[in-house]
Amino acid sequence: MPAPLSSPPKGPVEAALRLDRWFAECPSAAVAFSGGVDSALVAFWARRVLGRERMAAWTADSPSLKRSDLDAARAFCLAHDIPLSVLETREIDDPAYASNPIDRCFHCKKTLYRALLAELRGKGAWICSGANLDDLGDFRPGLTAAEEASVRHPLLECGVGKETIRALARSAGLAVWDKPASPCLSSRIPYGQPVTAEKLARIEAAEAWLAARGFPVCRVRHDGAAARIEVPAERIPLLAPHLGDLRDALSALGFLGVEIDPEGFVSGKLNRAIGSKGAAR
Repeated sequence: MPAPLSSPPKGPVEAALRLDRWFAECPSAAVAFSGGVDSALVAFWARRVLGRERMAAWTADSPSLKRSDLDAARAFCLAHDIPLSVLETREIDDPAYASNPIDRCFHCKKTLYRALLAELRGKGAWICSGANLDDLGDFRPGLTAAEEASVRHPLLECGVGKETIRALARSAGLAVWDKPASPCLSSRIPYGQPVTAEKLARIEAAEAWLAARGFPVCRVRHDGAAARIEVPAERIPLLAPHLGDLRDALSALGFLGVEIDPEGFVSGKLNRAIGSKGAAR
């Protein structure tokens, strides 16, 4: 994986200049676009520097992607005149993914990058991801798959972290500048418990139910047959009026129990189970 520059840029202006120079050297770009702020900024910058004819965004569609996130990805590209192609990936058919090992993300990204490489064969485009400086501080097996596929990471290579990404996106008028992280639905299932299309659909419906009632930032962890609900800690008391309806709704979806996590929402909480051994991998 290409290393970041020796030091982060001194603010958004320097970061913008670095990104301009980075894309000026890029022959053409195929942006792996999830719809989140990181890959959205990469797609926007590629479009701005390279023009419509020398870039495209590619979104992987599978049962682990929320329909709302797919719709948002399409809307973003339409708003910014970014060519978008949707790839139907079938990583869930791969036992190495569906068994939900701690490196599940490696198998997911491997499937995506192989499909992209097949689509781009002979075109000379660089596959670009939204990986950034902050990702180096977490367990990210998907970066290993990216390295194997020679994927480039403009934000990471330019030393740009999350705070600067949001500042650049805001100054560019991107509506996603403050969008909360929205990892794939499989991330709600504890490692070692199988990932199935039925579980993913159940999680998506449960989170949509919560979002419709004023909890857009939430996680429904699918642990065994039970649901463990996470919302921001300061909003847990606001769940109280909904508890009866919540239990009824999730029971109708197939959950056999519902628990509210008293700690509240913590992004990447299931990675705690990996420990130092997993992180070393």
